[in-house]
Amino acid sequence: MFLLMAFFYTSQAQQEIPLYTGGIPNSRVTPDKEKKVFNADVDTILSEVSRPTLRIYLPSNEKANGTGVIICPGGGYHNLCIEMEGNRIAKAFNDFGVAAFVLKYRLPSDKTMVDKSIAPLQDAQQAIKIVRDKAIEWNINPQKIGIMGFSAGGHLAATAGTHFNNELIDNKEDSNLRPDFMILVYPVISFTDSIGHIGSREYLLGKSPTKEQILFFSNEYHVSSSTPPTFITHAGDDTVVSIANSLHFYEALNNNLVPAALHIYSSGDHGYLKQPPFEEWFGRCVYWIKNNGF
Repeated sequence: MFLLMAFFYTSQAQQEIPLYTGGIPNSRVTPDKEKKVFNADVDTILSEVSRPTLRIYLPSNEKANGTGVIICPGGGYHNLCIEMEGNRIAKAFNDFGVAAFVLKYRLPSDKTMVDKSIAPLQDAQQAIKIVRDKAIEWNINPQKIGIMGFSAGGHLAATAGTHFNNELIDNKEDSNLRPDFMILVYPVISFTDSIGHIGSREYLLGKSPTKEQILFFSNEYHVSSSTPPTFITHAGDDTVVSIANSLHFYEALNNNLVPAALHIYSSGDHGYLKQPPFEEWFGRCVYWIKNNGF
């Protein structure tokens, strides 16, 4: 009976639901061609995602502290590192009593989307809406719902945190789409030629984006006093996403008096594959969440 109860709890605490109950907005009618490939460095990688989902990880009632975090894996807007930057992070949050939600967001494609540039942001906003609308059911404080992102997923999280007033989803309930806090791990922030990650920009906007598109998705220009408190971590030797992304975003947060923390490691490159140790950088995230009352 104990094993049966444990299985029942696990099945309830970890489930995956479609992000949209009706039709997926801004999508074309196409076959599902999602691919899952094992990668020796980061475990499971997804590509050609066109059916977004939210995987739910709820801590035990004994541990639950009312905080929820939506996790956006990275992958340059053409892949999703769904295990290392998704499911594993969610399980680690559960250990600290935090409810976690892994967002499998749509990867931009002209074949499956009408406007690929806004599809990931639509999915992030929908994820925030779902978690906030179901906060009481999932034992979460609706005022303690954050968003976390890695690399290009960090760009998505930062976009959700700076463009929450630009609603791109059906929101008849007028749910609050502003995340209460952000955690950005070696994030892409800018799409400018000088410091931006051009690969992520091309996958999201195409090879010839307009100046207006580049400005809209360069999040360092959209920080205001209402931007959520933010924790950022990056490595100074990152050869994929320039640390200037994090520096510029932190400076904008600081200039707007937004509570923010920036932790720079001298080494770690992109992905923190060998260093710093997981317990080191993730521990700092958890400490920041606690220290800021979330």
